[in-house]
Amino acid sequence: MTLEQAQAPALKTVLVIVGGSMAAVKAPSVLRRLREGGVQVQVIATRASLAFITELSLATAADGTVATDQTWFAARPDAQHLALARADAVVVVGASAELLAGAAGGHAADLALATLLSVEGPVLWVPAMNERMWRHPAVQANADRLRGWGHSFLGPETGAFGTRGEGSGVGRMSEPEDIVAATLALLSPYQAPTAQDLKGVRVVVSAGPTREYLDPVRFISNPSSGKMGFAVAEEARDRGAQVTLVTGPVTLADPPGINVVRIESALELRDAVVEAGRDAGIVVMTAAVADYRAASAATEKQAKVAGDVTIHLTPNPDILAELGRDKGSRVLVGFAMETHAGIERAALKAQRKNADFILLNYPTREGTAFGGDDNEVTLVRADGTSESWPRLSKREVARRLLNEARQLIPTLSD
Repeated sequence: MTLEQAQAPALKTVLVIVGGSMAAVKAPSVLRRLREGGVQVQVIATRASLAFITELSLATAADGTVATDQTWFAARPDAQHLALARADAVVVVGASAELLAGAAGGHAADLALATLLSVEGPVLWVPAMNERMWRHPAVQANADRLRGWGHSFLGPETGAFGTRGEGSGVGRMSEPEDIVAATLALLSPYQAPTAQDLKGVRVVVSAGPTREYLDPVRFISNPSSGKMGFAVAEEARDRGAQVTLVTGPVTLADPPGINVVRIESALELRDAVVEAGRDAGIVVMTAAVADYRAASAATEKQAKVAGDVTIHLTPNPDILAELGRDKGSRVLVGFAMETHAGIERAALKAQRKNADFILLNYPTREGTAFGGDDNEVTLVRADGTSESWPRLSKREVARRLLNEARQLIPTLSD
């Protein structure tokens, strides 16, 4: 071994398990992008996946051999599932309902499941299946059980299905670039700062959009990415807080060390935040909640008709106001988007909803629209005083937000 080799840092290893869905054809792109990201990849191809993709395609993309049930039983000096389980992270690409069920049930019927039982590092699930399957209570229960064990999920997304006649819906696998970004994030575990100034404080954060379904395939929503809420949750976690993150449908993976609750509708968000916030010290509402929902959502897809269509909507609950009515000693923080008269409106909002302060931003300003990594906000208090912050990363906005909130907790303000 040369001196340069001895000094070079060891490459991180990612194990990619390819599930049995049509999305398996995207696995080679994930493998190539991971290698371009500077990690070593290993691959397990399930029996079902090989109906959609060849071993040769996977081996070429991974620049290595592919593990299968056949190699598991081949003569070898080690237990292959234990060796593969030593990877720094595992990502299940095209996770099927069968794989989710097997893992949640603790099964070890094949190489993939036996390996998942032996993994100690982070696991990222990227589901791909028909919407009716994904929404089935059994599948959701299996996903929730895996989340409870600390596993992360990415997607599924809304899009067209590959099966003829199935149209579109929730169940499409996330794109390879998003899978790689989420996987690489798992390889960079957070480093808690020395000053744990929120240690012992329970923090609840809402993030992302809500979806209000008009029928099984159409909904009212907005393009919120959830990045601001995730940044607040991660900052609070790094400062020692016990964090619950309630998020609508976003493509971001569950942050490690945080209790993540996934919801879709405003009513689900309301129930989750009220429940989690009962004993919270700080509640931060960054979610972009739909103001209205269908008065009566159709149970079947509505056919297209000629001419105009009237949709009857009813207001969603005002979650921030409800929290404010039973505020107690909690610090309550809201977000507001305005296009004009922002500070005056935000101050009135803070007063009306009994919030300690509101972070106001203007989504039409360059660089601060939905989905960006930066934000430019003004902190507005209920008494009308305000502080304009320059354009900052969302993580820096989160840091300043929590600095302000911390000063309002009597036991921590000294």
